[in-house]
Amino acid sequence: MSEPRVTLYAKPGCHLCEDARAVIERVCAELGESYVEVSILDDPALLQRFAEEIPVTFVDGRQHDFWRVSEDRLRAALTG
Repeated sequence: MSEPRVTLYAKPGCHLCEDARAVIERVCAELGESYVEVSILDDPALLQRFAEEIPVTFVDGRQHDFWRVSEDRLRAALTG
């Protein structure tokens, strides 16, 4: 696997985060990409920045989505 192109900022117990993770796992597996998940609870700066927007998805270091992850949009970002 290559370096992760997708970063999911999330927190435990977040149902939207679980939904986002499922989409990200599916798309990354399909495309041979990897992702990393970061808990915003582990970093006060991330907690302050993203507390009201999780889950937040970054692709190639740029913010891509928040709250919901579109499978089609994520696939396009990773292949385009």
